[in-house]
Amino acid sequence: MALFEVENLAKVYGDGKVQTPVLHGVSFGIEQGEFVSIMGPSGSGKSTLLHILGFLDKATSGVYRFEGKRAEEYGEEEAAHMRNEKMGFVFQTFNLLARTSVLENVKLPLLYSNVPERLWDSMAKKAIEDVGLSHRSEYEPSQLSGGERQRVAIARALVNSPSVIFADEPTGNLDSKSGSQVMEIVAQLNTKGHTVIVITHEAETAERADRILHLRDGRIEKDEKAAR
Repeated sequence: MALFEVENLAKVYGDGKVQTPVLHGVSFGIEQGEFVSIMGPSGSGKSTLLHILGFLDKATSGVYRFEGKRAEEYGEEEAAHMRNEKMGFVFQTFNLLARTSVLENVKLPLLYSNVPERLWDSMAKKAIEDVGLSHRSEYEPSQLSGGERQRVAIARALVNSPSVIFADEPTGNLDSKSGSQVMEIVAQLNTKGHTVIVITHEAETAERADRILHLRDGRIEKDEKAAR
């Protein structure tokens, strides 16, 4: 059984009068422990697909199963639990709280977890150490470079030890050197057992994965092993 199973998935935005179809009959599976890039140009439906996989949005039609269970069988509370406990999210814009330390930013997901508060500091410090930023734990985001901010975002996604890491254009706001460092950390997460799904329009970033799903105009054009 695949961790993610998607069958004939479609997504349409809008009401009856004005409808914008974004995904058209998308089908694929992703196994536990895989490192997959979903690659395509802007407007191809990549982020929409990620939002559906991450329980941030719902498909219009088709079947999406996570851990063998159909998405519509998850109640709102259970879906929120999946997002917080089993999935970690890294976005292009970092989404860090300003005037708040790295440590406090990384602890945020723990506020909504069942983890006892006495463990929060140690868990956050471990995640920060894993991305090589222990020396920056009391800094605020404004005192960090773009690459460092993205590493903080990765630490925050890691703090609950989720089985899945979603990264939506993680190198989009970074120079090539910082982007390469961030993708090196992402690749290391996969070697530690995390299932990693990266959304990108950059071929160089996509090639860091083991497998690439090419998305264009809401359809999968190609599903191939990365050439690296």
